[in-house]
Amino acid sequence: MNVKQTNNNLKDPDDLPLKIKHWGRALGFQSIGFSNTALGKAENELNGWLSQGFHGEMDYMEKHGIRRSRPAELIPGTKSVIICRMNYLSTTTGVAQKSLSNPEQGYIARYALGRDYHKTVKKRLAKLSSRIEAEVGECGHRVFSDSAPVLEKSLAEKAGLGWVGKHTNLLSKECSSWFFLGEIYTTLPLPPDQPVQPHCGDCSRCLEACPTTAIVAPYQLDARRCIAYLTIELHGSIPIEYRSSIGNRIYGCDDCQLVCPWNRFAQTSDEPDFLPRHQLDHSTLVELFSWSEELFLKRTEGSVFRRLGHIRWLRNIAVALGNAPPSDQIFNALKSRSQHPSEIVREHALWALDQHL
Repeated sequence: MNVKQTNNNLKDPDDLPLKIKHWGRALGFQSIGFSNTALGKAENELNGWLSQGFHGEMDYMEKHGIRRSRPAELIPGTKSVIICRMNYLSTTTGVAQKSLSNPEQGYIARYALGRDYHKTVKKRLAKLSSRIEAEVGECGHRVFSDSAPVLEKSLAEKAGLGWVGKHTNLLSKECSSWFFLGEIYTTLPLPPDQPVQPHCGDCSRCLEACPTTAIVAPYQLDARRCIAYLTIELHGSIPIEYRSSIGNRIYGCDDCQLVCPWNRFAQTSDEPDFLPRHQLDHSTLVELFSWSEELFLKRTEGSVFRRLGHIRWLRNIAVALGNAPPSDQIFNALKSRSQHPSEIVREHALWALDQHL
């Protein structure tokens, strides 16, 4: 889809970047930056990552070709990208660590505890776009938040919002890595911000902490080993060699973020949409495993992890129950699913039962 060209009637173009940043902060974004569309280095890195097969079943990472790394190929007419950061950590990292260390509790990645962030971020981006048009007149734009083939971390790095750390997440000195990114592709020729210097130094805590050694080298992630991939992106059976390492993580993984020294600067968010829903931040595995498909659909309405579906939800929890301390309650819960109509659920429930024999 082509974007419309800019009707540039701005009285003082030099004021626009500052105004956009001011409007963005007023809408709940903690930081706003601007990037040009030159992503040659990132394109080469992406192609190298894909050539090694590190993307696994995520075919969408390659099917769009160069449009992912060339914004003007995705949205013709794009001259600049506005990148916005919105913090999402609703509780302290200490609370997250406590949840992760309780093997009878289901651990869900902190970004997924509240409402679907895609909608929240895109709505704010749309409002920011409208405010810009009110200032400059009609201009071409499209908004994204993890919703299109966009190299958002590379764009954010170029825009000075942080640097890509050794765990491949974007890091900020102000708030570590607990934030969402959103982008506005625009026909406006905005002056790009300057990148910041990386500050990982000799630290290797994220590599050492990864439960499945998915960070195979600094700045290199083999997604096929990553718990986020195994519990979210993978549709079939979770490879047996990774099941024990998954622990009680039933949707995603935060370990590399939790051990990062920059977490001492982590900022919590007061955004209502990101607050935990349905007590998902402290529910037991047995309780979550008992959810019927009807209850699953009801409790996950408006949530990012509804995309799992009930079958993969049960699959993930069965693995976590297999890693939990033995108890009659856990054994009976697994037994109740051992004859489930789904072969995937049966397989994982029976594997978990074997761990308690």
